[in-house]
Amino acid sequence: MFTIELSNDLTKAESYNTLSKQLSALLSGERDLICNASQFSAFVMQALPNVNWAGFYFARGEELVLGPYAGKVACSRIPFTRGVCGAAARSLVTQRIEDVHAFPGHIACDSESASEIVIPIVVNGRLIGVFDIDSPEKGRFTEEDQLGLENWVNRFVEATDFDWQF
Repeated sequence: MFTIELSNDLTKAESYNTLSKQLSALLSGERDLICNASQFSAFVMQALPNVNWAGFYFARGEELVLGPYAGKVACSRIPFTRGVCGAAARSLVTQRIEDVHAFPGHIACDSESASEIVIPIVVNGRLIGVFDIDSPEKGRFTEEDQLGLENWVNRFVEATDFDWQF
């Protein structure tokens, strides 16, 4: 079906662009939130090297509740006041953290995680949740990664129906 991984033969930006097309094809024709979130998490986990967790937390009141993900077991609920995910939810700004152990209020769901990127998901001006990726490598996520991953999250949002009721 797909070769899902960043290519050593292309620049990082070119790899993200190529994989973005594969992601669009993967999500094409499917609008269900849970299905797309599950596929998206697995896609990211397969595509990116040196990643040990990739998944969603959905906004419920003033906290984030665990959604579909790929990786080890995770924290079930995260208040907006705690951790990197909470900071992304509060600020609605992507959080790219080189060393999570130096981040005030970091929540260590997996002690092997060393760096993290969390992208808020905002639809029609409303916070839906965040997409979180952890790595066991300090400084794993660059500005190029951030731009590529934000593009992927935008493709996920475009492909998904958020009128789903829990």
